[in-house]
Amino acid sequence: MSKTALQKSESKQFYRSVFTLVMPMALQNLINTAVTSADVIMLGKVSETVLSAASLANQVYFIMTLIMFGLTSGAAVLTAQYWGKQDTRTIEKVMGITMRISICVGLLFFVIVTVFPRYAMLVFTSEEPVIQEGIKYLRSVGISYLFSSVTIIYLNIMRSVERVVISTVIYLVSLIVNIIVNSLLIFGLLGFPKLGIIGAGIGTSVARAVELCITIVYAKRFNTTIRWRFRDLFVKDHLLFGDFLRYSIPVTLNELFWGLGSSMNSVIIGHLGSAAVAANSVAQVTRQLAMVVAFGIANATAIMLGKQIGAGQTEQAEQNSKRFIKITLIFSLIGAAIIQIVRPIAMANLTLSPEAQGYLSMMMFVMTYFCIAQAFNTTVVVGIFRAGGDTKFGLLMDVSTMWGCSLLIGALAAFVFHWPLTVVYVILMIDEVLKVPMSIWRYRKKYWLKDVTR
Repeated sequence: MSKTALQKSESKQFYRSVFTLVMPMALQNLINTAVTSADVIMLGKVSETVLSAASLANQVYFIMTLIMFGLTSGAAVLTAQYWGKQDTRTIEKVMGITMRISICVGLLFFVIVTVFPRYAMLVFTSEEPVIQEGIKYLRSVGISYLFSSVTIIYLNIMRSVERVVISTVIYLVSLIVNIIVNSLLIFGLLGFPKLGIIGAGIGTSVARAVELCITIVYAKRFNTTIRWRFRDLFVKDHLLFGDFLRYSIPVTLNELFWGLGSSMNSVIIGHLGSAAVAANSVAQVTRQLAMVVAFGIANATAIMLGKQIGAGQTEQAEQNSKRFIKITLIFSLIGAAIIQIVRPIAMANLTLSPEAQGYLSMMMFVMTYFCIAQAFNTTVVVGIFRAGGDTKFGLLMDVSTMWGCSLLIGALAAFVFHWPLTVVYVILMIDEVLKVPMSIWRYRKKYWLKDVTR
């Protein structure tokens, strides 16, 4: 076979593998966004206050999931590369270590939202009507945090070993359950009590319980490649645990600082009025919708490159990293177009005040440049860098650009200089743009091409 024919064959195989991984994960991201969208749409039909309360209350769950995503992303540095070596027993140990920590995190957040819900809401808003509705939501949704602490870890680690379809199936079932229970309990359909925001919390909890049940059945009866053993929660392997901490701590801190920074955006906006909060909640859901494929590409990048680096195929990993960047840029432009398509539809169908509608129109325009930059940075930092164990750079970059720039200046603009919301929002959403040249510089250094297995 000629060199050109070989390259074409290799290229076709690459794109086939990408499609096989990205499509289920993009669908899964779309489903997760649809769950949030269902709450926004349904609660937006109830009142602006309820919509704002649920949006701010969900910031607590958002922070918890970021910690868990950090844990699993750090674990995936190891599991993807050990998958390249076909060392499944080590992958099982890593999963046990990760889940042991995540259950403790889930328990902590469960206690916070069920025992101290008012204090949790006070972090995000000072408006008493919003706080009261948020307390109702947190108490009804708290138990779901425990369910998610198991499901998120298991399904994310399964993705790192190329088992991606099961996540899509589970989250699709969860979406259907959530929409049905939400409809019945938020609006009181078919004789059920009309519970409003409490119904939304119950719907989420029921959906998360269903996720956990299906996950357990799959893990115990159908997954014969990676075994899930209860005793692995207590596994002792000091070298492996040291490796896990080495790569998980920077990633977890990275996700936590990024998540807290995103929540601080909500805090700043939350103190600028419920109209701004309601508009931002819709804009963020739209951004998530536009990013579903981009996030899938980033996850596929980490899986494929990690596997290739673990198998010793570093040249192929470097070549494929360039392909992933090109794919990401294409789909980020498509995502930006989706935001502009959704903008008039959202404004026409949600019960928002004229002030909130004006804010929403502006925020959707800001999200167009934000999602392009975020897609690029996510593929490079979360996908390429973490595939090869370069986990510290993302932490340093997020702290400097978000906390040292956009959040600091945005807070000063909002509370000291009292600039218009439009200016404040543009400043708060500028961090991803600032990261682009830093990501390019680090990528060219090739520090990420490293085998971290033993």
